[in-house]
Amino acid sequence: SYQGEVGKKADNLSDQGWQYQHQYYHQFLEDKGTQPSMSRKGNRPDNGMMGSFFGILKSEIFYGYEKTFHSLEQLEQAIVDYIDYYNNKHIKAKLKGLSPV
Repeated sequence: SYQGEVGKKADNLSDQGWQYQHQYYHQFLEDKGTQPSMSRKGNRPDNGMMGSFFGILKSEIFYGYEKTFHSLEQLEQAIVDYIDYYNNKHIKAKLKGLSPV
């Protein structure tokens, strides 16, 4: 975890893992015209919703299927397809039987 100063909370949170502190990641974000934003140290609820979503995504399309992806592009397309499905077709009881969209 990041050991530096704790900044203010922003909408586009990530956790404080080493990969998010790496210069390559920061350069990638800068090239895309955005800035990194870390969740507050020791405050899991900051990114709980996204952590939950990615847990569901991994359990539904990745765990047990790892060997079916023969390229990074195939995995990327599966993720894109799943996000489309989740947002547009996946019904949620908390949303009274509607999809998130």
